Amino acid sequence: MKVKVDRNTCIGCGACQAICSDVFEYGDDGIMDVKVDVVPDEFTDDVMDAKDGCPVDAIKIEEN
Repeated sequence: MKVKVDRNTCIGCGACQAICSDVFEYGDDGIMDVKVDVVPDEFTDDVMDAKDGCPVDAIKIEEN
């Protein structure tokens, strides 16, 4: 799976990074970035939890 953060929607609350810091990190501007091109299988559940926990629905999932 691939994951993207809609940088126009993200408010930088950090919920996704708290759930899955192996995939999400703060960019220099305080908005979340995705650290990987393709999410490793072992982080799939965490990424889905991060998506569900995003208060502004900024995380988008693309299946391979």
